[in-house]
Amino acid sequence: MDIAEHINCLGREGQLLAAAAERAGPGAEVPTCPGWQVRDLLRHTGMVHRWATMYVLEGHTSYRPGEGEPKLDGDALLGWFREGHALLTAALGAAPEDLECWTFLPAPSPLAFWARRQAHETAIHRADAESALDGELSPLPTGFAVDGIDELLRAFHARRSSRVRTEKPAVLRVRATDSGDVWTVRLSQEAPRAVHRKPADAGGQATEEAVTDCELSGPAERLYLTLWNRLPLGALTSAGDAALAALWREKSGITWS
Repeated sequence: MDIAEHINCLGREGQLLAAAAERAGPGAEVPTCPGWQVRDLLRHTGMVHRWATMYVLEGHTSYRPGEGEPKLDGDALLGWFREGHALLTAALGAAPEDLECWTFLPAPSPLAFWARRQAHETAIHRADAESALDGELSPLPTGFAVDGIDELLRAFHARRSSRVRTEKPAVLRVRATDSGDVWTVRLSQEAPRAVHRKPADAGGQATEEAVTDCELSGPAERLYLTLWNRLPLGALTSAGDAALAALWREKSGITWS
């Protein structure tokens, strides 16, 4: 996906999040984020949006903390969220391609990083907001879901902070049954190392796959939401060592710090 596509996804997902939050109400429980109500979700996501906007607009080249979450509630909180989401979307759309600022995951450029990261940040929290309605989740494009799986496996969990580790080396395979994308994740006492194999090219040349200890498979959208712990593991087809799937569920959570 390119930068413009990520910005478009950010715009759509933020609008869906706000609409779901408005329908659910600020006091509704968020099942996918135990202990949170919709007001907590709006405060957190809105704070992250403003934090990201600060880097894009001000060009800080080192880490800076955000301004914190507001004490707003009700309509005022919803308006604050919508305002911050619009500011971020506009800032990314107007930013120069050679933007220089701090980032925390590998990317082709700082602008590409912030557009991608905020698109997926917002999509996951949109699913959280919709979970408060006990209804169907809005669909995600397959390509966007594949992109988000790749960011999670090959960027987030490649960091030393990942807690997904095993005493003995093991291989977890993640297979998107609709797109044909496959990730081979090597687990050990170090941070996970994932390799992404895209669908075979037009010549039909497939790549040999490593022996696996556990495989999780399903449509890309379902994989995306399950790997981010927004759907239960039962939403996927699992084969092999169930302990590895359980390890992912227990240790893969990413929190704001």
